[in-house]
Amino acid sequence: MHNYLMVAGIIGATGYAGAELVRLLSGHQKIDKLVLSSVSYEGECIEDIYPNFLGCVTGALLKAEDVIAASDVIFSALPHAVGEHYAAACQEAKKHYIDLSADYRFGDDEAAYFAWYGKKYQYPELHKKSIYGLPEQNRQKIKELAVKEPAIIGNPGCYPTGATLGVLPALRAAVAADTNPIIINAVSGTSGGGREPSRSFHYCECADSVAPYKIASHRHSPEIERNLGVKVIFTPHLAPMNRGILSTIYIPLSKEWRTQSTVSITQKEIEAKTDEIRKLYVDFYKNEPFVRILPAGVYASTNRVRHSNYCDISVHIDLNGSTLIVATAIDNMIKGAAGQAIQNMNIIFGFDEKSGLEAIPMLF
Repeated sequence: MHNYLMVAGIIGATGYAGAELVRLLSGHQKIDKLVLSSVSYEGECIEDIYPNFLGCVTGALLKAEDVIAASDVIFSALPHAVGEHYAAACQEAKKHYIDLSADYRFGDDEAAYFAWYGKKYQYPELHKKSIYGLPEQNRQKIKELAVKEPAIIGNPGCYPTGATLGVLPALRAAVAADTNPIIINAVSGTSGGGREPSRSFHYCECADSVAPYKIASHRHSPEIERNLGVKVIFTPHLAPMNRGILSTIYIPLSKEWRTQSTVSITQKEIEAKTDEIRKLYVDFYKNEPFVRILPAGVYASTNRVRHSNYCDISVHIDLNGSTLIVATAIDNMIKGAAGQAIQNMNIIFGFDEKSGLEAIPMLF
């Protein structure tokens, strides 16, 4: 447990995820100072790039090397395949490094990373010691690594966060069948495209429209499969909203949980079975501060997790009693990026895991 106030460094502070890190860390009880870097805006002031920081956060954007030297913990909000040497520098300086890109999400599986991102590892030895930073799955590993040596944390992708949290309890309790792929349909807001988006994310292209993209070819598919250890069919969709991800997940029930009756199952039986599985989810996440299992009749919705680190989960069963339908909602910029990175920092340093992340979601 670290009782002193710390300096947090952010490399890539002017992207959307970087700016959210600035906003959240500026109010963190254990952070005394922020040191910021941006390749695109080096030498300029953060409040000139984001006027919402006026009077709250100030300071010139430095070189990344200066940020590493001045900080106790370093967050990297850079695109994939450009920040490995910063992780190496942090290891040399014996400082914890939390990476929001995909660089450290595949551990030492360089082949998978190369297949989906087209790059090879520059420092393979760093990937062998990195930890995938989904707290609900790897909290103990994160703690153990941080005690032994400077941690390298691969912060999870936004889509994999909502998908993984929605499926894990069903797999652990053997509710899910082991013979069929799990289908995940997810809808994201346009902030997921970053501050320099492609044409499809521009207002004229995406307003008043919901459309799938990268069908059967999205880079988050292998990350989800790696987390769950099962095959998935993952289809992302773009929605005309700023932030949020809603995932609807179809999980074939195992023989033990599937309805065996040859006659039509009643609504009462469906409700009873749903309540039983919902209780499994409640028990599975009972000690998790940021996972909320919704009561019967309440559906997961992005507007109830906005600007928060929560993942809301609602549990349902289809009318045939053969498929578990789980809906999850997260804010892609918070639990899907900056908030989860801060949650990892809190775990590393032994802080209250909720520190800096206590805000109640904004409904409007």
